[in-house]
Amino acid sequence: MLDIATTDEKLIGRKDGPVGHVIFNNPAKHNAVSLDMWETMSAVMDDFIADDDIRVLVVTGAGGKAFVSGADISKFESERATKEAVAAYSEASRGAYDKLYNFAKPTVARIEGYCIGGGANLAMCCDLRICNESARFAIPAAKLGLGYGYDGLKRLSDIVGVSRAMEMFYTARQFSAQEAYDMGLVNAAVPDDQLDETVDGITKRIGENAPLTIAAIKRAAREITKDSEDRDLKTLEAMVQACFDSEDYIEGRRAFMEKRKPEFKGH
Repeated sequence: MLDIATTDEKLIGRKDGPVGHVIFNNPAKHNAVSLDMWETMSAVMDDFIADDDIRVLVVTGAGGKAFVSGADISKFESERATKEAVAAYSEASRGAYDKLYNFAKPTVARIEGYCIGGGANLAMCCDLRICNESARFAIPAAKLGLGYGYDGLKRLSDIVGVSRAMEMFYTARQFSAQEAYDMGLVNAAVPDDQLDETVDGITKRIGENAPLTIAAIKRAAREITKDSEDRDLKTLEAMVQACFDSEDYIEGRRAFMEKRKPEFKGH
């Protein structure tokens, strides 16, 4: 469970050295998300995007029982009852999802407990997903009569395949952590008391590696998901060349020869 000081903020942005944190802090409702939380997340992401010192981002939920349990259904009447309200909510949530998905640096979803609906979509926007053994995954749109956009389905399909994605949507049932791992939905499913240790270990390793190399890999991974005619291979080539032209490349070679840990600066 995260140690978060008592606060009324439902969405928290926090920086811990090179690691940024986006924390959904609505534990009384299993971190269900309202319109204002999506809007706050978008602003928090803008801050991380502008901060060159952040090397990796962790997204998680407070309270120990849920990552994010989806939309706050209790607010549907006030936030999603009309066509205009649905459009406003969709625009806010889509903006937050897109900023997370397109964040230029590595992102890790730290999943504890329920990862449902919009929470699953949020996790799919991250590069890596680490969950505890108590985690449960579901997309219950078919139980609520909700329409589900192309982007969410494509991101899930890119990770687990179209057939598995269809199973999740068609059945709307909860999948266990083991099932999620078996289908490739998560990178690791670890004992509850090892979740923080595992996530911290991954972020530490990422933070110690060459930022330009990681940026090029992430950009390539995003280009892979595009149609071939939409891929920006020239930019990728330039990013790869920038790695070879960098001081970090010199540092990496020297550190290897001197049998020491390299100290990368990102240039």
